[in-house]
Amino acid sequence: MADSNFDMIVIGAGPGGYVAAIRGAQLGLKVACVEREHLGGICLNWGCIPTKALLRSAEVYHLMHRAKDFGLSAGQIGYDLDAVVKRSRGVAKQLSGGIGHLFNKNKVTSIMGEAKLAGKGKVTVKTDKDTETLTAKAIIVATGARARELPGLEADGDLVWTYKTALTPPRMPKKLLVIGSGAIGIEFASFFNTLGANTTVVEVMDRILPVEDAEISAFAKKQFVKQGMTILEKAGVKKLDRKPGVGVTAHIEKDGKITTEEFDTVISAVGIVGNVENLGLEDMGVKIDRTHVVTDEFCRTGVEGVYAIGDIAGAPWLAHKASHEGVMVAELIAGKHAHPIKPGSIAGCTYCHPQVASVGLTEAKAKEAGYEVKVGRFPFIGNGKAIALGEPEGMVKTVFDAKTGEFIGAHMVGAEVTELIQGYVIGRQLETTEEDLMHTVFPHPTLSEMMHEAVLDAYGRAIHF
Repeated sequence: MADSNFDMIVIGAGPGGYVAAIRGAQLGLKVACVEREHLGGICLNWGCIPTKALLRSAEVYHLMHRAKDFGLSAGQIGYDLDAVVKRSRGVAKQLSGGIGHLFNKNKVTSIMGEAKLAGKGKVTVKTDKDTETLTAKAIIVATGARARELPGLEADGDLVWTYKTALTPPRMPKKLLVIGSGAIGIEFASFFNTLGANTTVVEVMDRILPVEDAEISAFAKKQFVKQGMTILEKAGVKKLDRKPGVGVTAHIEKDGKITTEEFDTVISAVGIVGNVENLGLEDMGVKIDRTHVVTDEFCRTGVEGVYAIGDIAGAPWLAHKASHEGVMVAELIAGKHAHPIKPGSIAGCTYCHPQVASVGLTEAKAKEAGYEVKVGRFPFIGNGKAIALGEPEGMVKTVFDAKTGEFIGAHMVGAEVTELIQGYVIGRQLETTEEDLMHTVFPHPTLSEMMHEAVLDAYGRAIHF
């Protein structure tokens, strides 16, 4: 490399890293971004984007079976799993290539290789040719995370899969066991169940989608069961007996009893661990807690000039959180006035069928925090657009501080709620009150009208239900 001196070095080109690199370059910094595998990271190549492409195929397949409901006819409905996967991979490839274009446009130096901190302001990069040493005043670690694997439940790529194998499945499961009901587990359960797999979900917590509001979790569970899924809550998979070429015998503990059941495929979705190994972090004095780098609200590690963003820096493990942290840190390094991110204003979205989305505190968490709350609810069945779409199953729930009217949470389940939630996110960011939302005019006919009605309902003023 002709010049190895930079203002900022970013390690990792996922949704946190590549955004940080581009924003830094926009602000006039000389930036290098090091990536060991794919531009776009896990999210773009093996997570957020390709899963949504798969789920879109499943959604269209589901709607084709409902053609008669819409006065239409469709015969010989089927699917080609290889073609579905090929489309998903094509979408990911297109977007990954787009990041390379953005790097060129913004004059970001992109380096493919493995990076390691080598002292204050130094990063060594092992490429396929040699090892280079780069220097910079600021280093951003954005190496992301990978699937957590539990002893005895490790993935083998054949009978037991993580998300990577599930995205490029060697076969269509006939009888599928999904371990874990967070966003990753439920999205894959929804995809394969829609395509015809006999699907069982096992969750160790007392309910599926455990980070969501209890009412939303219960509503989603009801819909999943109606779709044919088996849901086992407060249950755990203690052991897997693998029979190559045949299947897996799962030992499932529930209510103190262990039963066994046969499956041909298992997907393990029991969380993630940060990619903190072999980076030289601890040698530099960077503190690590349970595979995640400890940072302050500005993503500073406590070691001068070293920052950590995205999944490696802890919850919430969301691409949009990583991207905004990347922007914030780049602006901080460039000497701009940066604003710390408010975790309570970051939405979570799960793209199962029905979709689930939320922002802020759940009703239970609000009460735990000492709030006296007012809660509003509005069902999809009361909304004209939802009925016209043929999507009458769903609910919007709002939570307010009864004393001040502060809007403290929103929770949604149903069609397109992952798009609707942003309206409430803006409300949280602007610190809106119930009065602001009540006086806002929502267009008709839209699903967004339910957001208005759920606010009105919290104060006994709902019109259409």
